[in-house]
Amino acid sequence: MDRRSSLQWMLAASTAAGSPAFAKPAAPAPSQARRTATDPDLTRSYRAGELWPLSFTERERRCAAALCALIIPADEHSPSAAELQVQVFIDEWISAPYPAQRQDRATILQGLAWLDGESQRRFGAAFADAAPAQQTQLADALAVQPPADPALAEPARFFARFRDLTAGGFYTTPAGMKDLGFVGNTPSAEFAGPPTAVIQLVGLKP
Repeated sequence: MDRRSSLQWMLAASTAAGSPAFAKPAAPAPSQARRTATDPDLTRSYRAGELWPLSFTERERRCAAALCALIIPADEHSPSAAELQVQVFIDEWISAPYPAQRQDRATILQGLAWLDGESQRRFGAAFADAAPAQQTQLADALAVQPPADPALAEPARFFARFRDLTAGGFYTTPAGMKDLGFVGNTPSAEFAGPPTAVIQLVGLKP
């Protein structure tokens, strides 16, 4: 199974199981349901960085784009996550002035710094400039939970969060939803239910 297919299965499983990475946050109590000065107006569109200052430096942006492209590469169905500017979505996400995003900001920035530093140490090049096989070698070491090397625990935690954000950003774009096969609010003559493989994946009986 290729990386894109694996991410699609992960997304389906996390949705069915209510994974915190994609779960919808609980609505605030009526007495707390008030806009703050930093809340966006959801009736209008914003340019990148218009709501709040973005976090990535140019080096971090290139590193994030390279990692996005590695996690979800282009194929015959759709462009890569980097081509869809998912790294810009991640930058917007970690720059938002809310507690969860602020926590992610530290995780993502520290992780990108580690990735660039480790690539420079091993290969003599920044992560974005490393060869694809070298990028894959670094990512593969972080993709296993728990990592084989205990010293990689924090970088692996970063990679897991970055991978979740990449998948979330990619599969909520029109191209990503098309790749996933999501048809949205479209009339259907019949509904056969979720595939048996998905039901078994989340531990339910068909």
